[in-house]
Amino acid sequence: MNKLISDYIILHYDGVYPKTDKQFEVHKIYGAKETGAVTSVYLYSLFLGFNEETKTEGQSGHSVPAVIKLKSEGGKYVISHYKEPRDGADFKRSLYKIFPRKYAGIALKDTENSAGLQKEMKQKAEMWLRK
Repeated sequence: MNKLISDYIILHYDGVYPKTDKQFEVHKIYGAKETGAVTSVYLYSLFLGFNEETKTEGQSGHSVPAVIKLKSEGGKYVISHYKEPRDGADFKRSLYKIFPRKYAGIALKDTENSAGLQKEMKQKAEMWLRK
């Protein structure tokens, strides 16, 4: 499921940021909620693009809480919906609208340090550069 989420977010942001040699996404999952055939996954995502010449220094990207809805189809999960809170002054209010209260406060605090995901992101970039 983690690979599905990362691949989806990378594809979702294709062409949004300036072109880079390689893009990675890492995330922290707060929890999930099943409603019928749909599973809502509440997470914090860090997305960065890298260039070989700048090594492990991210060139463009974002860090944001998000909710991804998954449906099981033919024994596999497919993503049916992706949503992030609004930017700016509306951020906190919209975060509490899309996240359960028990996760929203944690995600809000995690915006201060990208949910501690920088080390994992750097490791992915280092592994890519070794190839």
